[in-house]
Amino acid sequence: MNEMTQYNEEYKRWLTDLKFRIRQSQIKAAVKVNTELLHLYWDLGQDIVLRQLESSWGSGFFSHLSEDLRSEFPHMKGFSYSNLKYCKQFYLFYNQDDTIRQQLVGELEDIEDHPIFQIPWGHHIQILSKIKSVHEALFYVHKTIENGWSRAVLMHFVEVDLYAAKGKAITNFSRILTEPQSDLAKEMEQS
Repeated sequence: MNEMTQYNEEYKRWLTDLKFRIRQSQIKAAVKVNTELLHLYWDLGQDIVLRQLESSWGSGFFSHLSEDLRSEFPHMKGFSYSNLKYCKQFYLFYNQDDTIRQQLVGELEDIEDHPIFQIPWGHHIQILSKIKSVHEALFYVHKTIENGWSRAVLMHFVEVDLYAAKGKAITNFSRILTEPQSDLAKEMEQS
């Protein structure tokens, strides 16, 4: 093998590794941005709830807040009227159950790691729109994290009510397949 060919092969291997590391960094950065955004929305929802309890803000509150935030942060998305209402709903929804509230608020050092902060905001909007039980929502949150579900896949499993059907099918998937494949196969069979 001549020197130039060897150089080209080394370069190609290095470039392939470099591309992989860059993509991994991009994914990690996106996950971190998502986590921070969810914490912002959580805090914003909490602030809205507390301030509405303390004050007599009228029905124009969300419109006014949306307008003020969009004026101050014109290039930032997420401050629409409807999204601000979702922020409030996000906070209230996961606080309707004492167990969840204790996990989230009582253990502040662990709040960063709670599963609800590990899935995209768009997934939460779908969950908040379709699911009424915190336990059912957390089931879907965990399944999304475990299986890397897109929003479309999540909504498919919500629509076929995977939560109600879980564990009813008798299969040999767990004996034959690895755990992630087994879980996905079970879920696909139940849908």
